[in-house]
Amino acid sequence: MPTISFERTVPLPPGEAWRRLTDWPRHADAVPLTRIRVLTPPPTREGTRFVARSGLGPLAFDDVMEVTVWRPPAGDAPALCRLDKRGRLILGWAEIEVHPEPGGRSRVVWREDLSVRFLPRAFDGPLESASRLLFGRAADQLLARG
Repeated sequence: MPTISFERTVPLPPGEAWRRLTDWPRHADAVPLTRIRVLTPPPTREGTRFVARSGLGPLAFDDVMEVTVWRPPAGDAPALCRLDKRGRLILGWAEIEVHPEPGGRSRVVWREDLSVRFLPRAFDGPLESASRLLFGRAADQLLARG
């Protein structure tokens, strides 16, 4: 699937936007039919691993992720978290950037490159559209809720 990308500007300082977006268990509240299990002890850092299990019963699948870049907000530098997807079915990566903006605001840039093993390329278009909708709504919900 082609890489998707979207941006949001929010009335939150970078540290708070970062906290909301990288609190992995909270992602379960923002993505329907999903549970999150963090496999490594806190705090989050490079090497942190977690599993997002989505679906119901036998139709569920695991999205195994590992934090490979962890740069929290510091001064005027943008924060960056990169997740590599290492599951049997879901592969790819996601990046979340948080940029400081004037007035104590933040600009969030979310990029995602997702592939589903055994899914023919003919499904790239619908997968891209569904991913943009799902991840965009998840980001909106995570940023809206304290």
